[in-house]
Amino acid sequence: MTIADIRKTAEQKMARSIEAFKNELTKIRTGRAHTGLLDQVHVEYYGSMVPLSQVANVSLLDARTISVQPWEKGMGPKIEKAIRESDLGLNPAAQGDLLRVPMPALTEERRKELTKVVRHTGEEAKVAVRNLRRDANEHAKKLLKDKAITEDEERRSQDEVQKLTDRTIAEIDKLIHGKEAEIMAV
Repeated sequence: MTIADIRKTAEQKMARSIEAFKNELTKIRTGRAHTGLLDQVHVEYYGSMVPLSQVANVSLLDARTISVQPWEKGMGPKIEKAIRESDLGLNPAAQGDLLRVPMPALTEERRKELTKVVRHTGEEAKVAVRNLRRDANEHAKKLLKDKAITEDEERRSQDEVQKLTDRTIAEIDKLIHGKEAEIMAV
């Protein structure tokens, strides 16, 4: 493994950390409706639990309402029950075959709680990135110990990995601030 390999691997893993963080942020509910909110809801379908998107069409009716259109007749009540029992705090209303899922307005207290959740999730992402930095630096030290690289190259490698880490953490901070602003917007 060379220094370039170490940097490339660290860069790829940090990019994956950012993607995982973005994915976590989509699960945090804001006042606005989006179909990704129901991604973690699973419905019983012929004895097995399947994602909601595999038994119904999920779309937006307007900025505050999600519509869920089951593909089979008898699935409406099961989907309604699954959404109610999820920890999202949503209360679907059935209109014939169509389920309307209105997004309740967030209270100021709930908004503050959600910003704390966002910060905590962001901090976990930053810790993951710092762990990747540590791993990359350990690889460089191992190469130095094995006399595969010089001390100058090892120092340069650490500097490059540090710059990469700083950029990644700055991007995570930007995502955190953006999500906080979205949550606090009334």
